Amino acid sequence: MKNKVTIIGAGMVGSTIAHSLVMRDSAEEIALIDINEQLVKSQVMDLQHAVPFVGQTEIKVGTYDDCADSAVVVITCGAAQKPGESRLDLVTKNAKIIGDIVPQIFEKNPNIVIVMVTNPVDILTRLTINMFPDKKMQIMGTGTILDSARFRHLIGQKMDINPKSIHAYILGEHGDSEFPVWSTAAIGNMKLGTCNRLSDAEKEEVFEQAKNAAYTIIEGKQSTYYGIGAGASYLVHCILHNKKTVLPVSHEVDSFGIKNVCLSMPAVVGRKGIVGKICIELSETEQKSLQKSAEVLEEVFNSIDL
Repeated sequence: MKNKVTIIGAGMVGSTIAHSLVMRDSAEEIALIDINEQLVKSQVMDLQHAVPFVGQTEIKVGTYDDCADSAVVVITCGAAQKPGESRLDLVTKNAKIIGDIVPQIFEKNPNIVIVMVTNPVDILTRLTINMFPDKKMQIMGTGTILDSARFRHLIGQKMDINPKSIHAYILGEHGDSEFPVWSTAAIGNMKLGTCNRLSDAEKEEVFEQAKNAAYTIIEGKQSTYYGIGAGASYLVHCILHNKKTVLPVSHEVDSFGIKNVCLSMPAVVGRKGIVGKICIELSETEQKSLQKSAEVLEEVFNSIDL
């Protein structure tokens, strides 16, 4: 199968993911689907004009038939988060949309990998897995990929170190109950806890800024798309090229006493989707935070009215 990606939703997030994939020269072909025909045609034309500067990606207005020969489908469609809304506020309206489109995707291609971007990403990832439990390793959400990148960026600013050299996760819900994993955070192979470069107050400040970054951005410009565009395109790149990269994606977790809940924990991502899981060590406090995050997501999932 060729390195083809279908993106459902050609708004700011979907089109930015497509643009990031073009800039990476990752995909042979990208198909964009949207109910707004004028929008999707315009996005495709604009993206096509970027291709000559970087590669040879074929970009087209797509239909669900494009899933048949795609390796990955990225779902970005649905209602966007508005100022004052939490990601969980979007649950009922977006759950109905996902419930309609996912069966169409797997009908066209039972082997496709689904990357969920639409919020609340953990709930919608679980909804998708519940519809197709035998395909759970092919289904993942972007989860806390972006939160963890924000976290590393802010640590890097504090310590004047390239964030690529910083290994640190935010895990759990992609939302208000997420938590930082300071116990394993490291610069190179030196754990942050042993170097005493950040005070407890500075650590709390870094985490709160990372956790609340989306609210700040949405207040200023109505939506976030550059960060998630880069993060989602990197995830897709890792799938297309079987990179077997460890990323904090949202997937069905069965550890630390948690079952049948989708949230972010480190997983190995490759051509077939989730191809392995990492046994991460968590402190007692972090384990309690993980349990709390799972409880929040379980309560919301059980409240969905479809």
